[in-house]
Amino acid sequence: MVIREFTIKTLICQSVSPVVLSKSLIINDTLMAYEMTSPNPGELAGISAKTNEIHHDKLYAGYVTKRNEITEKQKSFTDEQLSAANQIFSEWRGLKEGETFATNGMILHEVFFDILGGDGNPDGTTIKDVIMNQWGTWERFVGEFTATAMGARGWAILAFDRSDNALHIYAADSQNHGGVWGATPVLPCDVYEHGYFIDFGSDRKGYIAAFLKNVNWARVEERFTAASR
Repeated sequence: MVIREFTIKTLICQSVSPVVLSKSLIINDTLMAYEMTSPNPGELAGISAKTNEIHHDKLYAGYVTKRNEITEKQKSFTDEQLSAANQIFSEWRGLKEGETFATNGMILHEVFFDILGGDGNPDGTTIKDVIMNQWGTWERFVGEFTATAMGARGWAILAFDRSDNALHIYAADSQNHGGVWGATPVLPCDVYEHGYFIDFGSDRKGYIAAFLKNVNWARVEERFTAASR
């Protein structure tokens, strides 16, 4: 399988605003449908450029690559291979399980990197008013978000849920476990160890605080507005 990287360009993502397309992928001379759409934020307050280089350029990139590979692999399955699928063990089952992990890994990292690079100040945004209305105080929201991020094994995700048209803080122990159908992530915090061990060691709470200080709430608001239309 041949994978080549192409030059940086820009595009409009999800009808919000221009973002950087870091890498386009060609596999077996076919342009893949899935691409990296959020740039590496580089050095942030408390989060090093080295952490983001590994996190963005290797891990996020890896999820995009694997989603494309899985998409192509499914096309090659014969009728005989499809008929062998079962719930205990089969190639098709493994591929479909891997698809959800790679897909959610791509989506969550896309939003994660897109909403970083700010000063953590939500003042003047509509989403702050919505959060205050739902949680009562900003401090209560931060407390619940932090507690969820401390308790989850993979992600804490502020999402807009279409089932009740409200924001929720969901916990995911793995990228393909804990997601809620119809809910759109607007503020996901990656709490896998790769996101903070270089800078914080085992001090996850310190990392969560640093993450919140680097949130670009204008970008969160754009994603919230698009999700809640």
